[in-house]
Amino acid sequence: MNRCLVIHLGEQNENFTAQLGDRRAEVLWRGCGRDLDRAQALVREHDGMVDAIALDGIPKDLELGDAHRRYQIGQDLAAVATRTPVVDGSGVRPGLERWSVVLADRAQPGIFSQKRVLMVPGLNHVGLARALGRLTPRVDYFDPEIFFGLPDVPGLGSPETLGTADAPTLEVLKDAPIEKIWPPRGAWTRRATTHFRWADVIAGDSAMIRHVAPLDLRKKTVVVPSATEEDVADFRARGATILVVLMPSLEDGVAVARHSAAVIEALLVAWRDDPAASLTEDAYLNLMAEISWSPAIRYLQADEEGINRFAFVIHPLDIGFVHRHPDFKWTKFFPDRVVEETAAYLRPMYVGRIAGGRSPTTGQRIEGHLFALGSTPRQMMRRSPRFTYNRLNDAARMAERFGCRLMGLGAFTSVVGDAGATVAHEASIAITSGNSLTVAATLEAAKQAVVNMGATDLTKGRAMIIGATGSIGAVCSRLLAQAIHDVVLVSIEPEKLIDLKRTMEKETPGTRVTIALRPGDLAEDCDLVVTATSAFGQRILDISTCKPGAVICDVARPPDIGAKEAALRPDVAVIESGEVLIPGDIDIGYDIGLPKGTAYACLAETALLAMEGRFESYTLGREIDVDRVKEIYRLFKKHDFQIAGLRSFGKVLGEKDFAEKRRLAAELSADPERLARTRADVSARIADMPVEAKGVPSGNGTIRRLVGLAERIPPVSNVVQRLRVFRSEDDEYDDLEGPPPRSRRRV
Repeated sequence: MNRCLVIHLGEQNENFTAQLGDRRAEVLWRGCGRDLDRAQALVREHDGMVDAIALDGIPKDLELGDAHRRYQIGQDLAAVATRTPVVDGSGVRPGLERWSVVLADRAQPGIFSQKRVLMVPGLNHVGLARALGRLTPRVDYFDPEIFFGLPDVPGLGSPETLGTADAPTLEVLKDAPIEKIWPPRGAWTRRATTHFRWADVIAGDSAMIRHVAPLDLRKKTVVVPSATEEDVADFRARGATILVVLMPSLEDGVAVARHSAAVIEALLVAWRDDPAASLTEDAYLNLMAEISWSPAIRYLQADEEGINRFAFVIHPLDIGFVHRHPDFKWTKFFPDRVVEETAAYLRPMYVGRIAGGRSPTTGQRIEGHLFALGSTPRQMMRRSPRFTYNRLNDAARMAERFGCRLMGLGAFTSVVGDAGATVAHEASIAITSGNSLTVAATLEAAKQAVVNMGATDLTKGRAMIIGATGSIGAVCSRLLAQAIHDVVLVSIEPEKLIDLKRTMEKETPGTRVTIALRPGDLAEDCDLVVTATSAFGQRILDISTCKPGAVICDVARPPDIGAKEAALRPDVAVIESGEVLIPGDIDIGYDIGLPKGTAYACLAETALLAMEGRFESYTLGREIDVDRVKEIYRLFKKHDFQIAGLRSFGKVLGEKDFAEKRRLAAELSADPERLARTRADVSARIADMPVEAKGVPSGNGTIRRLVGLAERIPPVSNVVQRLRVFRSEDDEYDDLEGPPPRSRRRV
């Protein structure tokens, strides 16, 4: 059996058998107590008696950034041996660290992505720093504070600073005593705080991190080459969340490696087929390729282990959301238009955490993080898609830093541009619009509402979909046709209507499909109306024409149908699209406008995919796959998600509410003259109301079109931007009369 001597700076002595794969060796672990004379005596004693000697904590070489210097003390100690190779780990450490980071990222995707990394120290951890730098652009070094006592100020150890200062740093350290390179316990008299508060990941040496880090490391990930059980207990006590130990363990039954790269290099040298072969970089590379291992990833806090994390993006549906935010209450003293346009330029903000989600079927726990953009729907639709893409990309990077592997797009963030496809292509985490579950939940809620309104046989009814050629509307139409064989499709895109009609008639033979550019009087015979548009400043549906007892399921956010219009027909049930109850003791740490524990379907899809472990871009683009809608509904049932109580403008509709609506509907149906009078009266009252959709009234369409043209002319667009601040509140130029331009068409 091969034998290796390891000399370390402590006092402990022991012998143990090391094993990697099917190779074994005896390791003589000897402490010199920081006494270099004792270290030299150990080298002389074992020179020629062992196959390799490792200097653990006494480097022969110093590396920082691109600079390299010989460390004189280590070089002198190694020179004592004349027959046995002496190594310090530098031959294999960079390669092992780089490969270990790759393996850890594969085992836990996103564990390092977009995190803030603090190297403690970066000295002789070049491979680790570079590997982490490929996964995040934010790496800082604590070396100036450790070795030169500089202030605890982030940025002093930035790669840019070290790029010009690393060589002079090593010039100072190459002749320094070992206490300077590896300070003894108790030598550090102050606990750093600022750097460590900034960082998400603390990477370096276990002993050094314990030596200089604050006692509070909550929510931190610690990455070290090796760690003892004492190290593990210390990091747990300080509140660190995850410990990643990079080196392979050398002992049977011990998952966490407690021995450094110096020991591994000594073993590889001892196991060489040709003891006379030179120890080149290529030789080490081939030896390392024979090692098979996975870094140890340990969750130190029991409540953090096994949680799948996701993110979700929201935004204000109108300027009132901005005014109500605790940090922006002061904005109500400024003109709404100025506040709305200014808020659109805000970077994404972290606003809350969704905790307590748990599958009753599999036990899988989930955690969500909410991020908010500042743009209202009007601002998003006015600007180029790239404006919103850039902010969503920022949100995705923030989500990665929180450990999220999937991000959902809420409200109009899933409408802008190509409905998430570009963001998914540019982001390094999965993206979903949530529209598959939105469709499934909408249809389930609509079914429940129609039944509550007294329908007994849905196959004999008639349904209308307004916005039928949009992403949600199209798949709703196709699925409704399979249950209700008489459907009316309404859209402002005639060519798409024709194509959709043909598709549905081919998919579901015998289905009667009527197409129209506007609802008109077709709503008179419809038991169910689904609205799924992104139109502003228009009357999507004249509720006076609706059939007594009809159900209107409003998918749009903000809604297409206003509360004042709906109140004119109390016999008609206007419901919101299916909101969802996520299983578990759900706490949504931000007011999203729904009751406790209730989520929008698009958010629930993101949570459901995380619960299933499906970190993939599930629903993207304008074309929603019908099979995906069916699959997400099966997962919905599997994990016991539930449709929340049916709501109408924030109020839950109970059996008494539906009973009253059924009574009014029955009276109108039984008295055609009364129905005609009611329709005429409601129609007249609606005519006196402002035309609007999404809460935005219709205004001067001529001004709207002129300014839209001016914005396309660069010299004029700058003037227009400045004039916006001064226009009056009555000049609603961005609202619509008639069909919207192509860039604003309904989804």
